Amino acid sequence: MLKSFKIVAVLEGISYLVLFGNMLLVKPFQPEIYKTLLYPIGMAHGLLFIAYVLLALLVGSKFKWSFKTLGIVLLASLIPFATFYIERKYLNRTA
Repeated sequence: MLKSFKIVAVLEGISYLVLFGNMLLVKPFQPEIYKTLLYPIGMAHGLLFIAYVLLALLVGSKFKWSFKTLGIVLLASLIPFATFYIERKYLNRTA
């Protein structure tokens, strides 16, 4: 389960960056391509976000994380690049 969470954490972070990249880099110059890419990228990111939250709760329960640690791990899903930090700092320490 921890390995799955590590993978999802990295993929969720990547999907977040791709979603922002699409919004910031593609939308101003190619609005039609932006619209075409938005749905599949958004859907992938949404599914990865849900998987991240569910796995965070399961892993946190299994490893008896404190409320503070669980809160930090969950908050990381909302901040770009933060899931990469969490994967390094908290998930490697848990293993």
